[in-house]
Amino acid sequence: MSASPSTPGCPLCHPATHPVIWSDDRCYVIRVDEPDYPGFTRVIWRDHVAEMTDLSPADRAHVMERVWTVEQTQRDILAPDKINLAAFGNMVPHVHWHVIPRWRDDRHFPDPFWAPPRIAPGTETTAYVAHRELTVSLLPRYITELVQRLDALPHN
Repeated sequence: MSASPSTPGCPLCHPATHPVIWSDDRCYVIRVDEPDYPGFTRVIWRDHVAEMTDLSPADRAHVMERVWTVEQTQRDILAPDKINLAAFGNMVPHVHWHVIPRWRDDRHFPDPFWAPPRIAPGTETTAYVAHRELTVSLLPRYITELVQRLDALPHN
């Protein structure tokens, strides 16, 4: 296992660009400022660990319970058409999960959001613009509910 509490220069060991909305002694949750995907959230393991299998079974369960809680809260509050879960670590080899609410009429659907957009900026459908505006208006409720649900999880 190649774990260290912190690695200098790692943007996930030293978060600075996105607000931390919840944390415990093993992981933290941030809201990603991605204008086309309001509600985009990341669950990040605190220690610098490159792969899920570097974690103990208990730690894997701990992080995944947080990922599933984020997903369920997005579904309950934001009501997207689909949720994308992704864990790559190609650019930053540090365990973290992307939890991304998606709509069938978003700029990239059905492709991943990092693919070239199918719809040029500013030419989105009125339905998608309405989804995005509604989602933005629901973000305070989503964050409040998410924090409550994460706080209620066992700290095993």
